[in-house]
Amino acid sequence: MKIDREDFKRLLKEKGLKMTRQRLVVLEVLAESPEQHLTAEEIYERIKAANPDIGLATVYRTVQLLLELELIDRINLDDGFVRYEIGDMEKKRRHHRHHHLICLKCGRVSAFQEDMLEALETGVQEALGFQVTDHEVKLYGYCRDCSEKEKRENQEEKI
Repeated sequence: MKIDREDFKRLLKEKGLKMTRQRLVVLEVLAESPEQHLTAEEIYERIKAANPDIGLATVYRTVQLLLELELIDRINLDDGFVRYEIGDMEKKRRHHRHHHLICLKCGRVSAFQEDMLEALETGVQEALGFQVTDHEVKLYGYCRDCSEKEKRENQEEKI
């Protein structure tokens, strides 16, 4: 995903902030890895070789700012780490609109875009007056590779 620098600069200016190279680099690392869920330390590892002047503390501060600007999302994949991913940069109402499949065997995390909860959110608002602004779905199970491997192993045991 490509970052529109002018859009980012405008958003920062609206908040009374300046566009800095550090802010742009952190946002670009996340934008270049849309299917990955990176920790602040992993973001730092990706930028430190080309940007030795950017420290881990700067990455943490920048991630916090990008969260506040709703440009990135914080993800908890129940692995003991706080992870981040690029948000929906194209939409006016920026929020997280994809969900995660987590394989219990190999730990692979896959994102999927289907959002079948819109009707539920509307129903909740109509019935309870509660306006949902965001949601997160994590489905646990076994990925195709692990399921097929398990199936092959079970067939081999029967022989």
